[in-house]
Amino acid sequence: MNKGFWQSGHTPTLLSAFLYFDIAFMVWVILGPLGVQIAQSLALTSAQKGLMVATPVLAGALLRIVMGVLVDHLRPKKAGIIGQLIVIAALATAWLHGIENFQQAIMLGIALGFAGAAFAVALPLASRWYPPQHQGTALGIAGAGNSGTVFAALFAPSLAVAYGWTNVFGFALIPLGVAFVVYLLFAKDAPECPPAKSLHQYLSVLKDKDAWWFMFFYSVTFGGFVGLASSLTIYFNDQYGMSPVHAGYFTAAAVFAGSLVRPLGGALADRIGGIRTLLIMYSFAALFLVVVSFGMSSAGAALLVFILAMMALGFGNGAVFQLVPQRFRKEIGVMTGLVGMAGGVGGFYLAASLGYIKGATGSYQLGLVIFAGLALVALLGLSSVKTRWRTTWGAANIAGAKV
Repeated sequence: MNKGFWQSGHTPTLLSAFLYFDIAFMVWVILGPLGVQIAQSLALTSAQKGLMVATPVLAGALLRIVMGVLVDHLRPKKAGIIGQLIVIAALATAWLHGIENFQQAIMLGIALGFAGAAFAVALPLASRWYPPQHQGTALGIAGAGNSGTVFAALFAPSLAVAYGWTNVFGFALIPLGVAFVVYLLFAKDAPECPPAKSLHQYLSVLKDKDAWWFMFFYSVTFGGFVGLASSLTIYFNDQYGMSPVHAGYFTAAAVFAGSLVRPLGGALADRIGGIRTLLIMYSFAALFLVVVSFGMSSAGAALLVFILAMMALGFGNGAVFQLVPQRFRKEIGVMTGLVGMAGGVGGFYLAASLGYIKGATGSYQLGLVIFAGLALVALLGLSSVKTRWRTTWGAANIAGAKV
């Protein structure tokens, strides 16, 4: 941990942001770990399964723009309260009234998008308390809330076996309620919040080509992470005939690895620079995705390679958000929404394409290879901009942190 980090910001807000993000992400991807049981109950095809688990990811991506706007207009804490109440209401409705068909599952997935949009609240809430030299570490800790996907994979399938998958939505309300109370009591908006911007000002950010680069880079790192988190339970069930519970355990292991290293990715980027960290991680992510695409001889071998891929993507997630606040500190609210949206779009693409390609070809290979190709494109793109970044906004006397 960087020296002086804990004295440089507001720890209760940082930890509240982490808990909010963590539990929100748990419910955001909950349809993935429940996908096998829901698909059996509703008689879904492979393509429908892929679309069902991908819908919350896409909804979360689009809603991050909405929440990014609310963050700047209402401040982060109030925006987070609104988002949490919507998710709680949606899960309570699904629990009390049930999900009877594919269309209702999709509607729930759309509502769960507000949980995925927590990204656009938790990160600015934490970021605004910390100086540039500690952004990677602060946002790595807050962003480690994506570890909530571990809990979904670990507990949802077994709870569904014991109590029925509909009741899992009711169980999820318990940690959601606890996180909501903690957030109300301990989260605090930073005193120096940028003034609210007009819609024109938000759109003007998109005129900056660096914004598009960051969106693309995160669509690969976070998109790969959340796409796999939503799909691996179904993957292990299809490929190796594993029960939903055991497939969930394997998914939890891979997701845990990717979540655990996100703060390390931010801290490493603070130490050696976000660009260098990303160059390394894109290379590893592409390699491991290609390896696993050829089909491993056993589920254990596949799990090992997926863990390595998720770790590379997790490091990359932390590194991207070491760079974003340095380039767009005054626009961090809207940029968090835009970059987060792109990450969700990447996750939607991966989860939906894996289901579609599996249904069309009988194999997941092409879907994994294509996404590995995107990681290589990101690697080439980053190589093309690194010199300009390091000599302009990333210059040491301007940024105050390594780029």
